[in-house]
Amino acid sequence: MSAIEKMNDADGIAGDAPTAPIEAGGMTVPRWLQALVPIAMLVLLLVVWQAYVTIANVPHYILPSPVRIWQAFVEDHEMLLHSLVITLQTTFLALAIALVTGVALAILMAQSRWIELALFPYAVILQVTPIVAIAPLILIYTSTTNQALLICAWIVAFFPVLSNTSQGLHSTDHNLLNLFELYRASRWQTLWLLRLPNALPYFLAGLRIAGGLALIAAVVAEFAAGTPGADAGLAFRLIEAQHRLNIPRLFAALVLLSVTGVAIFAATSLLSHLLLRRWHESAVRREN
Repeated sequence: MSAIEKMNDADGIAGDAPTAPIEAGGMTVPRWLQALVPIAMLVLLLVVWQAYVTIANVPHYILPSPVRIWQAFVEDHEMLLHSLVITLQTTFLALAIALVTGVALAILMAQSRWIELALFPYAVILQVTPIVAIAPLILIYTSTTNQALLICAWIVAFFPVLSNTSQGLHSTDHNLLNLFELYRASRWQTLWLLRLPNALPYFLAGLRIAGGLALIAAVVAEFAAGTPGADAGLAFRLIEAQHRLNIPRLFAALVLLSVTGVAIFAATSLLSHLLLRRWHESAVRREN
């Protein structure tokens, strides 16, 4: 084996290694350091927070310490986690419906300019109308509160999927479209083999946005509904803790929501990476 071949093999092994460094801002940063820096920053923030509350003797009903928040979570974790599950059921069901309806409508509009002109403006109206303003109306016109929550979360998550997928379908290279026409490909073949793969990165970007928005919309709708009871979502636990001045539980619920939102974004980002890593420029590692 020549020296050049050995160097190429070594480069290939290094490129496939999970700890291979990556370029960031003109400097090489190892992957383990990329994960360590945010964690270290979080630990530093918690230490400063705990020290300030302890030294300044801040009352827990004004600003609880991280330790007090953790104690509140440990004490009420069953109730908080149960409420989180209720909220996530609405979130994921609304996101699934948004994915199906958004992609279907984007494909339909891509097939006919007249359909796009007729329907897209109304999708924009749904997007720009504040959900907190129409949530009371939805609560009036639906038979159950769960249906109202689902519709509110769907409205917010629907547009990013529709808009991004539609943009991806319209961004197909015209030269490739002409090539498919030259070989007399049917409209279905062009859609399935060319336009949909081209729209996949756009769709996945919309999915990352819609995942977080669906969670936000579900919580906002629960605030508007204000439904108490054992099957109440996490938003009601926030309201309940506020009224009872149980600020540590309030912070615990907020942290739980934030962690859930980050987990949803991380999951959708991982899915995007797995689907695009072998062929799309946004995910393929640069060789120089």
